[in-house]
Amino acid sequence: MMMPEDFVHADFHRGKLDVSDLTDNPIEQFTRWYNEVQAAELTEYYAMTLATCSTSGRPSARIVYLRGFDQRGFTFYTNYNSRKGNELLGNPFASLCFYWKEVERQVRMEGGVEQVSEAESDAYFAGRPVNSQLGAWASSQSDPLESAQALEAKVEEFRQRFAGGTIPRPPHWGGYRLSPDRIEFWQGRPSRLHDRFVYVATEAGKWSVSRINP
Repeated sequence: MMMPEDFVHADFHRGKLDVSDLTDNPIEQFTRWYNEVQAAELTEYYAMTLATCSTSGRPSARIVYLRGFDQRGFTFYTNYNSRKGNELLGNPFASLCFYWKEVERQVRMEGGVEQVSEAESDAYFAGRPVNSQLGAWASSQSDPLESAQALEAKVEEFRQRFAGGTIPRPPHWGGYRLSPDRIEFWQGRPSRLHDRFVYVATEAGKWSVSRINP
């Protein structure tokens, strides 16, 4: 059992955030922060925690990659028959969390989720590496698997099936877009007195913003 003295209590000191630093639109604010971590070449800055919940109220979370965002929302791709896909089918709401340790920043958001258009999914799938395309066909994501060798054999089966031709997108694989109605920006501060601002969607595409306690 770990005791309090076993934990390293690192302090935060790399920045601050004030209402005067914020844009009126949280997507524009996210773009500003995202461009900064991209320019800083942080490791996997596009990684985000996706949390979904079953209809019975049982939550689950995992890391997925952000594959695009705009004023409509934030896009990721997966197997529609996976656990996350089934949970989104029964409960089409989720949350995302980005944590950029190097700059002591976090962005959290929540909202409704829907599948992107087939054209968007087709375009993204066409740009994936061949082995990733084959993996999407071979893997029954989240289902029991006999062995790693069994999965590798299925990959080879589909490699032969599509040899010499274009690999189409599997019908069970594609994108989702989370359209946030609440977004929080968190900047680490000394003594755990963090700066936190929350945008909440109002009518006609407007947003209200307020500071909240750390």
